[in-house]
Amino acid sequence: MLEIHRTHRATIRNHSQVAESLDRHGWSASKLWNVANYYARNVWDETGEIPDHGRLKDELKTHTNYKGLHSQSSQRVLEELAEAFTSWHESDDDRDNPPGYRKQNYYDSQGRRVHEEHPRSTVTWKQNGIRHDPENNRVRLSKGANHKEHPKAWEYILVEYETPPGVTVENLQQVRAVYDRQKGRWELHLVCTEEVETPDSPGEETAGVDLGICNVATVTYSTEEADLYPGNRLKQDGYYFPKEIAKCDDSGGDRATRLHHKWSERRTHFFHSLAKHIVDRCVEKKVGQINVGDLEGVRDNKNGDAKNWGKHGNLDLHGWAFNRFISILEYKAKVEGIEVIEVSERDTSKTCCVCGRKDESQRVHRGLYVCDRCDAAFNADVNGAENIRLDINQSNSESSASLDEDRSTGWLAQPSVYLHDLSSGFQPQAQVVDCKP
Repeated sequence: MLEIHRTHRATIRNHSQVAESLDRHGWSASKLWNVANYYARNVWDETGEIPDHGRLKDELKTHTNYKGLHSQSSQRVLEELAEAFTSWHESDDDRDNPPGYRKQNYYDSQGRRVHEEHPRSTVTWKQNGIRHDPENNRVRLSKGANHKEHPKAWEYILVEYETPPGVTVENLQQVRAVYDRQKGRWELHLVCTEEVETPDSPGEETAGVDLGICNVATVTYSTEEADLYPGNRLKQDGYYFPKEIAKCDDSGGDRATRLHHKWSERRTHFFHSLAKHIVDRCVEKKVGQINVGDLEGVRDNKNGDAKNWGKHGNLDLHGWAFNRFISILEYKAKVEGIEVIEVSERDTSKTCCVCGRKDESQRVHRGLYVCDRCDAAFNADVNGAENIRLDINQSNSESSASLDEDRSTGWLAQPSVYLHDLSSGFQPQAQVVDCKP
């Protein structure tokens, strides 16, 4: 059996009854974030180190704001902050700032700027803080100690929810209360586990995936076909949203927060759409194994120093989040019975996938590879993906022997190109109409 996770969005039927309690917990989450942020910044200033989730918990577990939420909910806030600091610390883009304080500003009827100290943050309840009544579509969410103002029977928030038609909520593992600022309402995200029969492998073929900056992913198949996924949409967002955020009067204000949230949602949507399209194509091609280039060292050179990919390259490399995409790809592939293997990328961009000649100078242009031995000319990223598919670095590789065989090269020069459409995912290039963010 295979265990998978599904997230269902649900509206709150008794919103007027629970909104105040959810508001209080949303404000408490913001207060805890800000207290932990202040502590983390001080540690960074004094030691040059970023405190991890464990250290944040040890330091703040007795703080009054920690008790504003259920203990597991407070832990999740600190986990998110630690993740945000780590992401900032690993960034190669000088424009990136450490995680900001959660606050928002608005303008009153006379146009005066009014400061609201703590906006409503997302609150996460894990299993120990949840009691689920699936027959009546109700869930009890434990209150933080600071909000238990009533007798014991009222030490929780009783939320009645409604899911879209056909959705059944079972094996509930996690509940997230998310405030929709445009609608002025809370909604629930219900995370459930589901056990499914372990699927049979679609086939015995192998695909190769080369991850990059200009082309986000390039995939080759044993059927002598290749797919190219340009990163135009992701790069456009990477330039558009930082500029819009920079225009905000307050980097931690309401508009900046909305822009960050929208940017994050679009990246996540892009990653999931890309992984789904690749997996669907692999099922179609009867692929049972996907070889992905091992990206260890993609940020650092052999001396451990950060590689310089150029001003835009460093921005794209950081924002693209290679490891996050591989995790999504592994999950979606597993559901289809496909195994994802990380293989060495050493010399895959220098080696001709047709004859096996290795020469760094053969990559004459960013997108063109020309072999001096066999006179083949083809897309450089497709060449790298094919070498990853063949896993040319594994010892005693049977697949590497195919480099000595007479192989066609036309497909290497003319891969199929898929572009991302916000409404329908990845589509063939001619079917996509571009639109602004």
